Amino acid sequence: MTDDIFADRVAKVRQRFMATLEAKIEETSAALPKLGGVAPEDTAVAAVAEAYRAMHAIVGIGRTVGFPDTGRAAHEVEDVLRPPHHAGRGLSDDEISHLKDSLQALRTIAARELQSFHALSQ
Repeated sequence: MTDDIFADRVAKVRQRFMATLEAKIEETSAALPKLGGVAPEDTAVAAVAEAYRAMHAIVGIGRTVGFPDTGRAAHEVEDVLRPPHHAGRGLSDDEISHLKDSLQALRTIAARELQSFHALSQ
C-alpha cells in the first residue's frame, strides 16, 4: 500500500469521525436522564451500554486521526461509564454528576480541536 492510499483512507476516517463527533457527545448528554436514578434498570443498562460504545469509539479513533485531546477527554468519560457498563447497572447520582462534568470538558475540547482542524484546512 502506498502512502497516498493510506493517507486517503485516514482522511476518510477523519472526515467520518469529525462528522459524527458532536452528535455522539450530544446524544450521550441527552441520554443522562436514562443512565440512572429513576430510570428503569433495563433502560439504564441499555443507555449506559450505548453511551459507553459511543465514547469508546471516540477514544479509539480520535487519537489516530489527529484529535489527541478529544481522545483523552473521551477516555475520561469512558472511565466514568466503564464500571457501571461492566457491572450491568445504571449510574449512581455521583457518577452522573461526574459524567456531566466530563462530558462538558469533552464538548469544549472537541469543539476546540474541530475548530483548529478546520482553520488548518483552509
